[in-house]
Amino acid sequence: MADDELEAIRRQRMAELQSKHGGLAWNPMDPNSSNDQQGQQEAQQREADMRNSVLAQVLEQSARARLSNLALVKPDKAKAVENYLIQMARMGQLGGKISESGLIEILEKVSQQTEKKTTVKFNRRKVMDSDEDDDD
Repeated sequence: MADDELEAIRRQRMAELQSKHGGLAWNPMDPNSSNDQQGQQEAQQREADMRNSVLAQVLEQSARARLSNLALVKPDKAKAVENYLIQMARMGQLGGKISESGLIEILEKVSQQTEKKTTVKFNRRKVMDSDEDDDD
């Protein structure tokens, strides 16, 4: 990846963190607040564009389609996979474009890491049984 792309991602991430943690309450009477809102929306749009361009460089078309289908059903899981792919691309760990089967392997890895064990516990109530008390 080019240095300018990395710098843009860093600036975008910094703007996102500042908007999450350092943002002040919105005042409708403040003329600067509408500019701040527009700036945040533009920053979010730039982030989405940057993510899409990086993912388009890293994924084949079939893998990209699978990832967008996953985003419709499980957006949090798709976001985690996207972040993982972008991080790998930044570090230069990807040798080429990832095929659909490669994406499936990554999805399985992420699923194993985030797998939650579901347990069901039955609380049985002890009810007085009327058959035991019959001495007729």
